[in-house]
Amino acid sequence: MKIINGGVCAAQGFKASGVHCGIRKNKTKRDLAVIYSDVPCTAAAVYTTNLVKGAPLTVTKNHIENGVAQAVICNSGNANTCNANGIEIAEQTCSILANALNINSKDIVVASTGVIGQPMDIAPFEKGIPQAVKELSYTGNLNAATAIMTTDTIEKQVAVEFTLNGKTCRIGGMAKGSGMIHPNMATMLVFITTDVKISAEMLNKALKSDISETFNMISIDGDTSTNDMVTVLANGLAGNKEIVSEGEDFTTFMTALNSVTVALCRMIAGDGEGATKPMECTVNGAKDKQTAKTVAKSVICSNLLKCAIFGADANWGRVLCAIGYSGALVNVNTIDVYFKSPKGTINVCKNGASVDFSEEKAKEILLEKEIEIIIELNDGEFSSKAWGCDLTYDYVKINGDYRT
Repeated sequence: MKIINGGVCAAQGFKASGVHCGIRKNKTKRDLAVIYSDVPCTAAAVYTTNLVKGAPLTVTKNHIENGVAQAVICNSGNANTCNANGIEIAEQTCSILANALNINSKDIVVASTGVIGQPMDIAPFEKGIPQAVKELSYTGNLNAATAIMTTDTIEKQVAVEFTLNGKTCRIGGMAKGSGMIHPNMATMLVFITTDVKISAEMLNKALKSDISETFNMISIDGDTSTNDMVTVLANGLAGNKEIVSEGEDFTTFMTALNSVTVALCRMIAGDGEGATKPMECTVNGAKDKQTAKTVAKSVICSNLLKCAIFGADANWGRVLCAIGYSGALVNVNTIDVYFKSPKGTINVCKNGASVDFSEEKAKEILLEKEIEIIIELNDGEFSSKAWGCDLTYDYVKINGDYRT
């Protein structure tokens, strides 16, 4: 398996584009993305757990209930959430795109991201969709990736290449996500494409299994959004024997999918609103998987710890505190904590108690741009990871006037 270029266009038969259609006031920013497969795809998706959901999620869920899709359309700048005509706008958007592509409107995934509760108009879509379709290209992944950004500072895309039954296969993805991000999905949209031939049932199984270990293990600020969605489209053009059950091929596919989703998780965590340092929390030695996940989530979500990481303060007590209120049943007297970065690794807690460590060395480690918190529970064989970022002054600045 190797990392390749191309994002959502890396897999055979996928085109993409990104244009400015007028939803965002800044005409230099793209705000409408389209992804299109030359042939119909099997499709799977997971959605936010927030009871308040954007209209596009309702429409998409209905559209891909049969496990089939051929195109994706996503706008930024307006979430199309809590709008009286939200469903109508989302359906009209799909109809306009379907006519332009000459496909069934039910075979379209629709998504939106941006401000909640802002009136939505179909006019920008009527203007922008023909242009987006005209610009569809097998190398249009970058334009598409930038068109879905809101407060993101960088585009997020990745792709991998691997082999199934002697056939070269590819999986690529793009994501947006910077704030309002918390486990059980986040204000993120993730679109994944692959040329692997796999049944809708197995694709759905693969995605749901992967999500619990990846996108549901990110937290930027503790807010679970209304528009979160992860979709996968598989068009089968690689020519591999169709994956219809578990086995070696399914395991290989899961490994490749996970390499894409983990990479996107790290990009999202590293681009948190106002963030200066991505954080990765690794929990080892748990008595079961759920304990490891619970501890990792709790630590990565601790605002006090996030502030300490911002200030390069080796305040390991905040790690123990977060473990203590996580709800996980652990033996506090066997916990070891380490801080790690490219500058080295330092043990700051042993058996749940302080150890003599160099504050100067710890600060040097925590001043780096990527920080790992390693927790050894010493109570079993299970592990888990979670991703987040530090909490800075700029987070408040960004969200203090996000709408206005």
